[in-house]
Amino acid sequence: MAGVVERRSIDVVPDEERHGSAVSQFTLWLGANLQITAVITGALAVVFGANAFWSLIGLLLGNLLGGAVMALHSAQGPRLGLPQMITSRAQFGVRGAVVPLALVIVMYIGFFASGSVLAGQAVGELTHLGETPGIVLFAAVTAVAAAVGYRLIHTLGKIAGLVCALAFVYLGIRLLQRTDLGTLLADHRFALPVFLLAVSLSASWQLAFGPYVADYSRYLPRHTSARATFWWTLSGSVLGSQWSMTFGALAAAAAPAAFVGHEVSYIVGLGGAGLIASLLYFVIALGKLTINILNTYGGFMSLVTSVSGFRGQRTLTPRARSAYIAGIMVAGTAVALLGKDSFLTSFKDFLLFLLTFFTPWSAVNLVDYYLISKERYDIPALSDPAGRYGAWNVRALTVYVLGVLAQLPFLATHFYTGPLVAPLGGADISWLVGLAVPAVLYWLTARRDTARTAATAPTAAPTAAPTAPTAPTAPQEDRNPAGSGG
Repeated sequence: MAGVVERRSIDVVPDEERHGSAVSQFTLWLGANLQITAVITGALAVVFGANAFWSLIGLLLGNLLGGAVMALHSAQGPRLGLPQMITSRAQFGVRGAVVPLALVIVMYIGFFASGSVLAGQAVGELTHLGETPGIVLFAAVTAVAAAVGYRLIHTLGKIAGLVCALAFVYLGIRLLQRTDLGTLLADHRFALPVFLLAVSLSASWQLAFGPYVADYSRYLPRHTSARATFWWTLSGSVLGSQWSMTFGALAAAAAPAAFVGHEVSYIVGLGGAGLIASLLYFVIALGKLTINILNTYGGFMSLVTSVSGFRGQRTLTPRARSAYIAGIMVAGTAVALLGKDSFLTSFKDFLLFLLTFFTPWSAVNLVDYYLISKERYDIPALSDPAGRYGAWNVRALTVYVLGVLAQLPFLATHFYTGPLVAPLGGADISWLVGLAVPAVLYWLTARRDTARTAATAPTAAPTAAPTAPTAPTAPQEDRNPAGSGG
């Protein structure tokens, strides 16, 4: 059992504990995206007004754009051997990183809740216990699996990827037996606002993985190609999500009245009744288990990172690990039980809300890592408020806040619509503003900071922490994982 349960939390993964290849990122992210919540995300584009033809194109564009940003974060894992959000200390300060971290924790709880609502429906049908007990039971299983950690997460990803792929092929065939694909795609009328909604929905889906994607690549050997990590992550995530979202968009277009409000039962009904229905309920629960474990594990890592910024603690006892994970589970389950009756509208607004806060964080993190620090961080200083990165980086935090505020005039949600949305025909382009504005502002401010840019010099970047001889900063070769000018 000692070899199965993970010992690491936010500390650097030593070289001797690293294993696997970049292909593991493909299987993990394929399995994480072949699941019911991605199906719902694709369906939302149609439910809120887009036709199936332009929905599929918009969803693909958003998956590619958001997936590229997400995969650039993934490429940081093998280099640094650190969880994703702890590297935010290099931008915002050892304690200042708690600002984006607090929002990340909200994200994890929200995704845990939305996943538990859908999986709870499946578990409730499978066990005949009903929806509420199904949600609670599913949440408990998720917490136990997340406590085991990294190896189990990757194993479940491989199993779920295979099982869910077979299930979605079967369901796709059944859907096309009930409806004519040509008829579903016959309407080619283009409407910019709902097209951009489709792009935003899938982009936000991918960008929301950014705060924890490197958590699952940090155990790869240090010499793992950054390009390989980028492309395997991107291909697995985009293929899995587009597959699921395409099915969801077509299902919603084929029978919108039957789909909305009965998403799980409608999808299972496509497959049949009796044993087949039971198997499909199991597949839905398995797919959601994979992604909900990622959300629980990510929430746990973010909580530990937040607390350790003030307490200086980098390792955890098994009891403390379990307590953090239990806290995420309880909060997520409570939100699931409170919001289960208004799921679709709440989930759409939740996704767009997330996009508002995570695009500036992604922009700042990626500009700093690839353009300012040149893939090299002073790892011991990430735990020292008095070190190179300081306790609070006011300039970076200001850029982050400005990045959030710059999006508000362009934001369109159920509870708030910005003043520039109407002149744009109702289109929501806030996420594009949220990437561009903080990226430019951070680059202009951080490149003049000699204390920060000194970290790019080989003599300024320590090759090992004093207490962790296997924790060197990243080597400088192969700096462009995307193979482009970024």
